[in-house]
Amino acid sequence: MANGFEDIEAIIPVDVLRRGGVDIKTVSITETNIVESAHGVKMHTDLTFEEAEPMLGDADLLMLPGGMPGAANLNDHEGVKKALLRQAEKGKMIAAICAAPMVLGGLGLLRGRRATCYPGFEQMLTGAEYTAELFTVDGNITTGEGPAAALPYAYSLLGRLADSATSDAVADGMRYVHLMEKR
Repeated sequence: MANGFEDIEAIIPVDVLRRGGVDIKTVSITETNIVESAHGVKMHTDLTFEEAEPMLGDADLLMLPGGMPGAANLNDHEGVKKALLRQAEKGKMIAAICAAPMVLGGLGLLRGRRATCYPGFEQMLTGAEYTAELFTVDGNITTGEGPAAALPYAYSLLGRLADSATSDAVADGMRYVHLMEKR
């Protein structure tokens, strides 16, 4: 997480994954465990990047929240980019939502893949086929469109990290299914 992250794009996936029993750690790329959202909410992360870096190679998923300037701050962090490239080399899961897929595009990780992002950032998905979907899964990479996509994006990640029954149970418990029925 970087200063300027989009609140719900960070918090909702963490919440959903933890409800589903996934051991997820939040990581700050600032010098402290405190990051401030694009809307002024201060969050205390589990680890700093320096503390997390030795463990990143064992991560099942590296996930980037969007928001500006948060996504740009992630894009400027060399350690984040190196970790993403190592994750991709291993074929492990990577996820980015809103503006954050630009980090993946800049690294060439979206070349020849389908991906989505916040409208206006499509040109930064270098080599990708832009889908305009709420979320898009292409192999080990999941991308999300923006704040409204945070729940379905998170349930998709949970389904892949745990199983679809767990994802469905969490979505039902959070009343997501009911919400979608009322549309």
